[in-house]
Amino acid sequence: MALYESDHTVFMREMMAKNPEWLEDQRRGRAIWWDRKVDLNEEKSRRESTEAARPYPYDVNFEQ
Repeated sequence: MALYESDHTVFMREMMAKNPEWLEDQRRGRAIWWDRKVDLNEEKSRRESTEAARPYPYDVNFEQ
């Protein structure tokens, strides 16, 4: 019995086989967004400095 692979998985495997240079691009993209150290103090400061969300932001007549 063969294991199921979605059409998307098959497509990506074929495209990666045809374009092996994409692997390096994939690694660089991941390094930009995911593989980085997080400064917890900076994150805390960012969270504390954000304005509270309005209950319904599209209501022009609503005042808090």
